[in-house]
Amino acid sequence: MARNRYDIDEVLETPFDFNHLKRSFVYIKRYGRKMILALVLSVFATISGLLEPLITQYALDVTIPNKDVGQLVLLGVLLIAVFAISITFSTIRSRVMTVVGQDIIFDIRTDLFAHLQKLSFQYFDDRPHGKILIRVVNYVNSVSDMLSNGIINVILELLNVIFIMIFMFFVDVKLSLVVLSGLPIFVAVIMAIKTHQRKAWQDESNKSSNLNAYLEENISGARVTQIFTREEENEGIFDRLSNKYRKAWMRAVTYSNLVWPATDNISIWVRAAIFLVGLLVLSPTTVTLGTIAAMTSYASRFWQPIMNLSNLYNDFINNIAYLERIFEMMDEPITVDDKEDAHEMPEIKGDISFEHVNFAYEEGKTVLEDVSFDVKAGESIALVGPTGAGKSTIVSLLSRFYDIKGGRITIDGEDISEVTLSSLRSQMGIMLQDSFIFSGTIADNIRYGRLDATEDEIIKASKVVRADDFIREMEDGYNTEVNERGSLLSGGQKQLISFARTLLSDPKILVLDEATSSIDVRTEKLLQQGLDELLKGRTSIIIAHRLSTIKNCDRIMYIDNKGITECGSHDELMAKRGDYYNLYTSQHIEAAV
Repeated sequence: MARNRYDIDEVLETPFDFNHLKRSFVYIKRYGRKMILALVLSVFATISGLLEPLITQYALDVTIPNKDVGQLVLLGVLLIAVFAISITFSTIRSRVMTVVGQDIIFDIRTDLFAHLQKLSFQYFDDRPHGKILIRVVNYVNSVSDMLSNGIINVILELLNVIFIMIFMFFVDVKLSLVVLSGLPIFVAVIMAIKTHQRKAWQDESNKSSNLNAYLEENISGARVTQIFTREEENEGIFDRLSNKYRKAWMRAVTYSNLVWPATDNISIWVRAAIFLVGLLVLSPTTVTLGTIAAMTSYASRFWQPIMNLSNLYNDFINNIAYLERIFEMMDEPITVDDKEDAHEMPEIKGDISFEHVNFAYEEGKTVLEDVSFDVKAGESIALVGPTGAGKSTIVSLLSRFYDIKGGRITIDGEDISEVTLSSLRSQMGIMLQDSFIFSGTIADNIRYGRLDATEDEIIKASKVVRADDFIREMEDGYNTEVNERGSLLSGGQKQLISFARTLLSDPKILVLDEATSSIDVRTEKLLQQGLDELLKGRTSIIIAHRLSTIKNCDRIMYIDNKGITECGSHDELMAKRGDYYNLYTSQHIEAAV
């Protein structure tokens, strides 16, 4: 569970290899035609631009010495046309690749979100939500340009180098070899820093993830922070995490910034060597002023794509850490999923059977051990017992939010591991203690589990659970906008809206997990009338600490010591004077005091 901490660096399970990059080509291939178009446009733009030194050389060596004004004007017009063509093709290419980049972002983010929706509760239990969020948003943004423009630019710059070399050797072979003499030095620099650079950017991504996780946690817990006056302590923690991120980023940037100065210096030395070799070593009759001017221009142009490639290499190394994190999330196994031969769950009647069920959240820490019980269709069962005994675990296993470690769970004789999750959960209604409210209108929240519900059906469900009165008192009634998590609603109001949402979905099996904990006693008595209608004809499992609310259940099970220690009606368990009796009487004594 250590990874569920904002200050613990996540360790990649495998080192990066080019299979990660190979996988990214799945997204690139979808837009292959547009990328080929962009590449063709880039090639035309490059070739157009490379004509400029040749035109300049011809003007210096032929046109100007011959004092041919007409030809000089013609060469000037040709030069302007070459620039115009190059700029036009480059602009169109830029627009095409902007669209491709955004499309790739959309595809990766959609796949990530779809995968997240299928991951088990265990995955979200084990990780701070901020670390998940930064991968879906920040990391995808970072790698998208590498997967679109980056790939095209690498190909383009390599083609640039080839084209420039062709033009250089056409002008002068010996001076071209002078230009190429700097390449071994460049390769040596890259090889010397690449490993350190990748590790530095991995560390930066870890520290960024930690900072984001702590920030998200503190935004969610802002009220608790202020209640316990933890502002100064939290600022200290934030400063520490922020400082670690700053240092990691500076270290990574330091390595990245070693590349371009080295390339720039090599380019300057090479251009200086052209003048030295051309003027002092080679024959002045073979190396004209135009030749030196053209070769200097080509040398500058030759090292520009090399410089660009080094920058692209920097971006590649920087973003590899992010790409690793993205694919690590995509590779996270879906531990609770449909089997290959899973079939649709028939319409549920409501018979439930737990057969020797074992379960543990963590290896070696058993929560339920050899648990067996049966529930008949339409029967109302209550689960009571001390906190952490496994009551919520039982209903979570029934809904297959987690898979059991041993035994079998059936509904109407169907093993729930053999049916599709959607056909199982769509026939179950689950009311949790934490009634989550989404941003949107109240009507949207009630309709969440059944999008085709009419307004009349929403109102009818709200009336049954006694939510209609307070909703109508709000400014815009059912169209009132509520914030994320329903921050403007009371706990009781959120639970009543959740009740309406559950009722509207018309579940065959109903699970109420501390569903009335935030509702006042008077409202709870009114709600009980609605609950009687809600429970009518449905199999229901109710978890409650207020034992007065479950006295009328058909059976009550006392959960403790990894299993069921007592089972019976309220009167039967009171007569036994066991665990349930002690719990019930202690609550009444506390209420009397």
